[in-house]
Amino acid sequence: MQRSRLLAATVVVVDELGYGRTSVAHITSRARVSRRTFYDLFANREDCLLGVLDSVLDSVRGEIARAGLEGLSWRERLRGGLLVILSFFDREPALARVCVVQSLRGGQSVLDRREALLRELADTIDEGRIAGSRSRECLPLTAEGLVGAAFAIVYARLSRGEHEPLTGLLGELMGMIVLPYLGPGAARREQDRPTPPSASSPAVAIAARDGGALGMVGSGERDPLAGLPMRLTYRTARVLASIAESPGVSNRRVAEHAGVTDQGQISKLLARLQRLGLIANTGEGHTKGEPNAWTLTPTGMRVENSIRTHINDHSKAA
Repeated sequence: MQRSRLLAATVVVVDELGYGRTSVAHITSRARVSRRTFYDLFANREDCLLGVLDSVLDSVRGEIARAGLEGLSWRERLRGGLLVILSFFDREPALARVCVVQSLRGGQSVLDRREALLRELADTIDEGRIAGSRSRECLPLTAEGLVGAAFAIVYARLSRGEHEPLTGLLGELMGMIVLPYLGPGAARREQDRPTPPSASSPAVAIAARDGGALGMVGSGERDPLAGLPMRLTYRTARVLASIAESPGVSNRRVAEHAGVTDQGQISKLLARLQRLGLIANTGEGHTKGEPNAWTLTPTGMRVENSIRTHINDHSKAA
């Protein structure tokens, strides 16, 4: 409890005063914790800031793990992960400013931790050299440059104190990232895609978790997400959307549209959605050696429409 109070106080004080002007006395005074307790828990001010960074990284990694991105294509995993990060920063603006802006004013241990994180992000982007159609044109340095550019853009927005949500950058950042790997056509498509709710916090996850919190839909109709006995992830929403866009699609086509690379995972997910009564197979299927042909059931249509409604509401609110 004392450690949590000190970390929370560090975020507030560093955000207010800047890291350079923050002292241990400022932190302990704000947290109402003694200096002795502080030094029982942290070696110094730098160590306390490292604790903040590690706490944020643990939270973001946890949200990404719960976002349902496994089995998706490189581009979809990248987009979903970036959405989680930007959404987290929008929900926690003080943490965003401390981690992105003030951490650059930290000592060597903080800078080393930041550099390790940027390398981790660059490694994820560098997977585009395998997934992309233009891999021969890219070098490992390409990913490092893209991470640096994206970080600089977010840094500038936070430094200027702009109030526009960072999730509004999703399309432009994705377009910039996929351009060297997939070409200008893919970059334009990423820029034009609407910003979906993150798998961890905005619209869809709130609807699935809190049910009635989103109230009634339309003219007194109960939100179909409220009683849905499953966690709607980014991947699930993409699968439902792909079936809505192309009724009668096969497993393979659903996987391609939704960016799911593992056929075993798409088969399991489609079977689960069928058991929940959200989709129906109108094809001959394996019994006659024909592909499945998936369509949304009336319940599935209401759920998919509700997801799109929440996406639009979230985008307008943003």
